[in-house]
Amino acid sequence: MAEMDIHQVLAHLPQRFPILMIDRVLECEPGKRILALKNVSANEPYFPGHFPNRPVMPGVLILEAMAQAAGVLVFRTLGTRPDDKSVYYYAGIDNARFKRPIEPGDQLLVEVTIQGSKRGIWKFSCAARVGEALAAEADILCTVRPAGSEER
Repeated sequence: MAEMDIHQVLAHLPQRFPILMIDRVLECEPGKRILALKNVSANEPYFPGHFPNRPVMPGVLILEAMAQAAGVLVFRTLGTRPDDKSVYYYAGIDNARFKRPIEPGDQLLVEVTIQGSKRGIWKFSCAARVGEALAAEADILCTVRPAGSEER
């Protein structure tokens, strides 16, 4: 159940500011689950526009935090790291539900559990919480593909 600081997170994710959504990993059991942390700061670049009078973290970025936590888990499970030759993609999002808004000052805890993998597509069950309160949940599918292999 290894903890990972921001430097270790960056070594396991291709994303960088302003789209990096994971600050720390609190627990990681390769092949099983991960618990990651996102400190939601008042100076996040999306808050001035979403929304000026009531800043709320966009739901798509909560889903992105889930996918990034899942990415760290996959790379740790496989014992690999992202590189310039591959891209980590969403393959699907099912059963996404948003239960409460995420606001500046919140600490978002993202728990991701591997449900299985088949032919390079991984399925995860994800939950995002603020404290004990469920903020969002979803089942997501992700895959790693060679860069440039996407259909045009």
